[in-house]
Amino acid sequence: MVAKTFKFDDDLEVNRLGYGTMQLPGKGVWGPNANPKAAVDVMDAVLNSDVNFIDTADAYGPLFANDYVRQALQDYEGAHKMIATKVGFTRQGPDVWTPLGNPDYLRQQVEINLFSLGLESLDLIQLHRIDPHYPLADQVGVLADMKKEGKVKHIGLSQVTIDDIEAAQKITPIASVQNRYNLTDRHDEGVLNYADQHHIAFIPWYPLATGHLATATGPLADIAKAHRATPAQIALAWLLHRSDVILPIPGTSNVNHFFSNTAASRITLSAEEMTQLTNLGDAE
Repeated sequence: MVAKTFKFDDDLEVNRLGYGTMQLPGKGVWGPNANPKAAVDVMDAVLNSDVNFIDTADAYGPLFANDYVRQALQDYEGAHKMIATKVGFTRQGPDVWTPLGNPDYLRQQVEINLFSLGLESLDLIQLHRIDPHYPLADQVGVLADMKKEGKVKHIGLSQVTIDDIEAAQKITPIASVQNRYNLTDRHDEGVLNYADQHHIAFIPWYPLATGHLATATGPLADIAKAHRATPAQIALAWLLHRSDVILPIPGTSNVNHFFSNTAASRITLSAEEMTQLTNLGDAE
């Protein structure tokens, strides 16, 4: 049976289908949304839905995604939503991402995330990339220091290997790993298996990639038709069935697309369909 929730600790348990804010800023994840009110409307929809795990980063915009989250949170009075964010990138323009693991900069980014999100502490802070120019112990260590200060509750990593995770775990507990993973890109299958074995949240970025499998005449179409669903919904359902530690975070700047994505959590795939989908991905 597929687990509906993932438990980080006794106080933080989330529904496994979350939301990512990366598409809220402008083109190239740069500048404001062409319709800032629409971006806040999407966040309002997220906050007033069953989704309670929201992934963002100060690098998205920069800061615009966080600002849309903050604006929506100001008027939200419901149950706690787990906010995850990331540090470790600088931005110089659209689609330009430059890692920077200077511990002083990472500390500054944590403070910037707190301020721009309007929060007193961060449920989950993730190192966006390990910068090879600085010791891992210094990069993860400063986040561990801020955890001791009460500004961070959990620490995660992004786009890492098993060796990276094990090295970081010698410094502080690692609660999550955010690597690229989807139906057609399973290069990090080993990292997922490691996360599964150690109850580490695995947050796949780019979860909706399906390639030619999603075309009208593609092999994914038949399964989608059988469930009266879209290929994107089936791709998300496959992730949710693949492992109970997977927390997909599909992003969108459209309210209707958001509700379409959340419907994937209600799809039950048979063992035969899971095998068929897995084999389709392997054939890519």
